[in-house]
Amino acid sequence: MEAKVGDRLVVESRHVGEPRKLAEVLEVRGADGSPPYLVRWTDGHEGLVFPGPDAHVEHAG
Repeated sequence: MEAKVGDRLVVESRHVGEPRKLAEVLEVRGADGSPPYLVRWTDGHEGLVFPGPDAHVEHAG
């Protein structure tokens, strides 16, 4: 997985009927765009994330 500041992290729901989670990538702490990422979730919370297999990056622009 590779991300840049401004990209969107999408975490798909593991349960039917639950919405996926979205976050903006604020900082990339791994080498060459790899995790961990500092993100801001849509509810305003910020946190450090090591995305799992249920996540993908949507590149900005």
